[in-house]
Amino acid sequence: MRERVYVHGKTFVPFLDTATIEARLSEVADQLDRDYDGRDPLFLAVLNGSFMFASDLLKKVTIPCEISFVKLASYSGMQSSGSVTSLIGLSESLKDRHVVILEDIVDTGNTMMKLIPAIEALNPASVTLCTFLLKRDALQHPIEPEYVAFEVPEIFFLGYGLDFDGRGRNLPCLYRLAE
Repeated sequence: MRERVYVHGKTFVPFLDTATIEARLSEVADQLDRDYDGRDPLFLAVLNGSFMFASDLLKKVTIPCEISFVKLASYSGMQSSGSVTSLIGLSESLKDRHVVILEDIVDTGNTMMKLIPAIEALNPASVTLCTFLLKRDALQHPIEPEYVAFEVPEIFFLGYGLDFDGRGRNLPCLYRLAE
């Protein structure tokens, strides 16, 4: 883990190392295995940010399942833009499926306020939300993820799939903006 990372003139410092992330994802995967045993869930990863979280989590899930990917966007630079674009990429039928949405970060809740009703309109058996990060203090909507890997403060994060204007997603651990 690097001591400092510089992206677009900003300095980021370590927040969560790879071992801590891996250990917590094992716990989340164990819970998903118990809760969805015999239910053949469809994990629906929200791109681009959740790709690393989805990949590492699904390597640890042992029950039969499927994964698909959708794209929504609501960030511009270091802040939520407040608007969410349309759902792109869903080709599977969700009718009577148990859908687990995989998200990199839930902060304002704007993205989930758009995505969850769109998924529910496709008549799944159930819809649950699993997020890598939850910024509870930033929530502007009544969103309560069923599975949260880490609850974090309202600061900007980079790495482990999260970016700053397209950069830093490839970092294997999580960094926070330096004060």
